[in-house]
Amino acid sequence: MSELHPGKKCSRCKRTLPRDAFASNQSISDGLQSYCRVCSADYYKRRQEAKGRVVRVKVPVPRGHKRCPQCEKVKPHSEWERNKTSSDGWSSYCRECRAGRNRDSCFRRKYGLSQDQLRDLVKRQGGVCVICLVAPAEHVDHDHETGKVRGVLCFNCNSALGKLRDDRGAMRRAIAYLEGNAWKPTLVASGVCRLPS
Repeated sequence: MSELHPGKKCSRCKRTLPRDAFASNQSISDGLQSYCRVCSADYYKRRQEAKGRVVRVKVPVPRGHKRCPQCEKVKPHSEWERNKTSSDGWSSYCRECRAGRNRDSCFRRKYGLSQDQLRDLVKRQGGVCVICLVAPAEHVDHDHETGKVRGVLCFNCNSALGKLRDDRGAMRRAIAYLEGNAWKPTLVASGVCRLPS
């Protein structure tokens, strides 16, 4: 049939076009849609706009590239993660946007904070760690018992609190030690020590 009829007439724009200008449709006798691809896209767009929806403008993408729906940039496949379950074998978002989305999802799940709330918290702190007042605030600190966010700290201060297990007594002893008041336990009996009060 394709040798006798090298083209097909679009029932919408009335142009005779090559067969590859039509999408396949096995329910029609010739196996092709009635509308050409351009008319089908236009028809779909008009129907969606009539429903109040916005249809994304199709951007031409060169071979070996993909368009990220978040940053709206066309990037080479080297900037994408593999995803065997997707139709094209690549993740939906580029590496950069995907990392941001994962970070946002983690903060919402773990701390109940959106990226805007986190930026606001850092801004209220003046952009620096609330303990050392020098390094940039980059790590969310929270109470491990209540889950309440206390502030945003630098890596070193957040790590120090973690290593001292949020133990206020250990922190006080550390401060006393830094001030030169070393806690020297007194040996009372074999294996038994008394700490100074």
